[in-house]
Amino acid sequence: MATSSNSGAVAETEPSRQPATAVGEGTVFAVLAALSVSHMLNDIMQSLIPAVYPLLKEQYHLTFTQVGLITFTFQLTASLLQPLIGLSTDRKPRPYSLATGMVFTLVGLILLSMAHHFVLILIAAALVGIGSSVFHPEASRVARMASGGRHGFAQSLFQVGGNAGSAIGPLLAAFIVVPWGQASIACFSIAAVVAMVVLFAVGRWYEAYLHARKSGRLSAAHDSHRTGPSRARVISAIVILLLLIFSKYFYLASLSSYYTFYLIDRFGVSIPTAQIYLFIFLGSVAAGTIAGGPVGDRIGFKAVIWVSILGVLPFTLVLPYANLFWTGVLTVPIGVILASAFSAIMVYAQELMPSRVGLVAGLFFGFAFGMGGLGAAVLGWLADKTNIQFVYRVCSFLPLVGLLAGFLPNLEKKRAHA
Repeated sequence: MATSSNSGAVAETEPSRQPATAVGEGTVFAVLAALSVSHMLNDIMQSLIPAVYPLLKEQYHLTFTQVGLITFTFQLTASLLQPLIGLSTDRKPRPYSLATGMVFTLVGLILLSMAHHFVLILIAAALVGIGSSVFHPEASRVARMASGGRHGFAQSLFQVGGNAGSAIGPLLAAFIVVPWGQASIACFSIAAVVAMVVLFAVGRWYEAYLHARKSGRLSAAHDSHRTGPSRARVISAIVILLLLIFSKYFYLASLSSYYTFYLIDRFGVSIPTAQIYLFIFLGSVAAGTIAGGPVGDRIGFKAVIWVSILGVLPFTLVLPYANLFWTGVLTVPIGVILASAFSAIMVYAQELMPSRVGLVAGLFFGFAFGMGGLGAAVLGWLADKTNIQFVYRVCSFLPLVGLLAGFLPNLEKKRAHA
């Protein structure tokens, strides 16, 4: 294959290329920071869609069914496509696909700012979803490449950017889109352009990494000297991890989507007070996200998975019966402990299938996103049929699914540390 030999020659002779050691060894913080910032920008734009639902519903007289179809269309492209894109890039890495994916988001936002028909709104939502599908699997893969062996830290830093974006997006929508109208959504295309520029730079590093790997077999060592479990055990472990994701995101949906309604219904607080309590919870989620990966690097990811799912059970069981003060207090450890799970689960799954990093990232990001949306819908239906307080009593038992973590195989990491 001529291209392979040429690539190796380029890696060795071009002075503009980074040396192999600079590209592939050690934690590349600049790349990780760029990915985290890009994740923040991506999730800001992604979170605009549900944030502008009230505006679109009123302006175009949409029914709740039509609003649900917008959500369905977005989630269909943003979750189901991710494993397929991850599998494709596992087979043929595409260094500049991250920047290219943002083009879909850019076009989707511009179309959403101008759409005057329900079908156009659906197309815009689908395009933003496609951009998200391209971004997450490849960005997770590059974060692992740039980790220098600190896989948990890299995934946590990458994740916290997304959490920040999800929190900032609705705020920006409230201050920009609500007062200035649908056309102001186009302002957020600036975020897409900035993300494209940042991700193009990341793509250059990614390309240099691939050249260095071909010529010096840089990173193969990171994943090749682990003796893995059998195929059957890998499949069963992936199923268990997906069930843990289900329990985590269903419970998180109960708080992120319905916490304010719960506080107002049970304690009679005002909407601003309920929003403050929600902000405290979201802050604890951000703290847990950044903590979970580095702790996993030190004590092992299976231990973090155990603690992050099952360890939250005492707090969730008490929450539905606590007074207002203790409700606020309890959501802090719930947010911190539960949020630490995703980075640990992601890295653990990637170590189960080191040759399918993109597929694993796409599968888990897509499944997590889908479970969050499905959880919000199912719990909303349950609240309509019963009441919001009953929903919290039912959800308090979800962390029991964490017992399944006991069936996960122990992965002995034999990585060389600098």
